[in-house]
Amino acid sequence: MANVQELTQKFIQQYGGEASSIQVFHAPGRVNLIGEHTDYNGGYVFPAALTFGTTLLIRARGDRKLGLATTNFPMSREFDLENIVYDEADDWMNYPKGIFHELKQRGVSYTSGYDLLYHGEIPNGAGLSSSASIEVVTAYALLTLEKQPIDKVQIALLSQKSENEFNGVQCGIMDQFAVANGKKDHAILLMCDTLEYDLVPFQSGSYKLVIGNTNKRRGLVDSAYNERRSQCEQAVQDLTQAFPELTLLGQINLEQFNANKHLIKEDIVRNRAQHVVEEIDRVLQSMEALKKDDLALFGQLMNGSHDSLRDLYEVTGAELDAMVAAARKVDGVLGSRMTGAGFGGCTVSLVHEDSIESFKQQVGEEYTAATGLVADFYVCSIGNGVEQLV
Repeated sequence: MANVQELTQKFIQQYGGEASSIQVFHAPGRVNLIGEHTDYNGGYVFPAALTFGTTLLIRARGDRKLGLATTNFPMSREFDLENIVYDEADDWMNYPKGIFHELKQRGVSYTSGYDLLYHGEIPNGAGLSSSASIEVVTAYALLTLEKQPIDKVQIALLSQKSENEFNGVQCGIMDQFAVANGKKDHAILLMCDTLEYDLVPFQSGSYKLVIGNTNKRRGLVDSAYNERRSQCEQAVQDLTQAFPELTLLGQINLEQFNANKHLIKEDIVRNRAQHVVEEIDRVLQSMEALKKDDLALFGQLMNGSHDSLRDLYEVTGAELDAMVAAARKVDGVLGSRMTGAGFGGCTVSLVHEDSIESFKQQVGEEYTAATGLVADFYVCSIGNGVEQLV
């Protein structure tokens, strides 16, 4: 986690004034352990909050202005609190601006302006939810300072709404939910359709989660994401012949799907739906595996998830496939899969602690040989959701 004293000095350099009135908040990044592209299909996902994320320093100011700055880029701006609008030129600042806008829409009347300084430890574009982390920490901090009720499920929902409507990104609820509601050493079994959730102990013992960043920027992801969503909707449409009430693929189980998948006319649409229904089933199998401390089975399910995302859903791409293939060759690796939307971003692997150094070296070398890109690796622990530090 970031050094708060150093960040406090940077805040004072940026905005002046005293340190005593600065408050500090933190929201994590997240990794999805299994259950990919199931969230917008009303299925289960299994994310966990990470120990690194976004630290926010915030202080009230005497006028009706909003100051935004970050330690990550030499970019800071000031906005009129009464006139918060989306502007592409404002780049990452549209995420906190969206939260200010959304809270105002919900009846929060700001008692002052604010200066905010963000410090992000999540690699940009890696698919570990830097945008959700910014949104959730902003909402939590503002509600705290404005002495409003704190409900972390509601914070996740308003953050998702802000990203959907203010920023025009049609994300599901998983990222914001995991960032808001995570708990140390637990993963979250979340039913995205109903927001019912369980915190599940993740006892990895001598195994560690290692995230591998392909450093492949995810250029295709928006158009491919929208295409996959419409294919899933088409599958639902075809399946209503057997299930007239069906609105989401997550509402049928694997047995029901297999008995009726012939109703889906196009092969490619059938493949997309098959991934979703089987992936939801894998999440439920994962729960049972963890209850029995069967990490080997959990690793096999991670492998099955990646293979399905590669062959049926077709969202992996050469870089992710190369990294996963290299990871699976290393002794001490129980499972490896892509995590996030795909087409670049990150993998997550379950690696024995004695194998971590050889994993980094072997996978790094093989990945560079296959792709010409240099990977980064992060050995992760599962941390808490959004919280106040100071």
